[in-house]
Parts: sequence; structure tokens; C-alpha cells
Amino acid sequence: MPERNIEFGKFGASGIKGSDAVARQLDTLAGGIATPVTAKRGLLARLHYLTRTPHARRAARDAGLTVTDRTLKAWLDGKRTPTRANLERIDAAYRTVRRQNVAQHLLKRLNRAGRGTRVEIHPLNQSRVDQRLSRVVEHRTMNVRRWDRIVESWSAGDRQGLDDAWTDTIVDLGSQWGQYEYVTNVGFAA
Repeated sequence: MPERNIEFGKFGASGIKGSDAVARQLDTLAGGIATPVTAKRGLLARLHYLTRTPHARRAARDAGLTVTDRTLKAWLDGKRTPTRANLERIDAAYRTVRRQNVAQHLLKRLNRAGRGTRVEIHPLNQSRVDQRLSRVVEHRTMNVRRWDRIVESWSAGDRQGLDDAWTDTIVDLGSQWGQYEYVTNVGFAA
């Protein structure tokens, strides 16, 4: 595709990929348990979320939490504590299951029966770029009407699919869409 950045940051610009900013915003909208998994309260909340129904247990196993029921019971009763690696698996499984559970709700709210959602795109930071090499990039807004591919890729944890879906969306900005591949922030609400 034209205007894809090959050596982003070569002259001092900073920012993140637009798709990563979208994923971060979707994670914020999905909400969830704020207490870290390393705290007892956060661990127990995540374990209860992942084990409260047979469907949740299957989703947790599919997401990578493959310990025995006996070990889960010992963790829930406080008789044993998970290792650091298991804490990471628990947190990753929780995020994956949470994304899957809220994806349809978020999709419905973002699409708004075909009206879409207004998105604000904050351009990359060029404060460290030599004035001769910087380009004029301004704050942009656009209305995204079809969130299906974006939310589907996000809920599946498919970073490349999300990047492709977001790139296909920002093409609607016109001929300068490549300037918004990297941004400081992407904001929207549902």
C-alpha cells in the first residue's frame, strides 16, 4: 500500500500504531477488574470470573489456562498461590475471555444501527523532528460506520487482522491517510 511507514521514528517522531491505540481504547471500553492479578483480591476476582460457569471454564482452557480443577480449587481456597507464570496465564485468559464476552455488546454500540461512532485521531508527536523534516499533520475526526472486522480481530487477539482492518478504515481520510498510521491517541466512546 502506498504511504505505509517503513522506518517509523527514523527522524525522531514518536507514537504508536493506530491499530494498537484502537485496541487500547476497546480494552478500556470493555472494562474489567482494575485490581492487579498479583493482589489477592484481583486474583480471586479473575478466578471467579473464569470458573463461575462451564462455558467460562471452557473459554479459560481455550485461552491457555490449563491447570487441573484441584489446583484451581486450592487457589480459590487460598491454600496455594500461583507461580508468576501462572499469574500471567490467568491474567491473559481473563482478558481473552472478557473480550469475547463483551465483543457483541461493544459492536452493537459502536455500529449504532448503521449510524456509526465518531473517532478522533490525534497525530504523531513530531516535537523531536528537525523542522525541515517535519510535516503538517493535524487532529482529524471521522465517523466509522462498520466496526465488525475491527471488533472481531480485537476480540480474537489478531493483531495483524486488527491492523489491516484499521488501515482499511483510515483510507477514508483521503490521500493523506498514511500520515495517521502512527498516532499519539485514537479516541471514541460507546
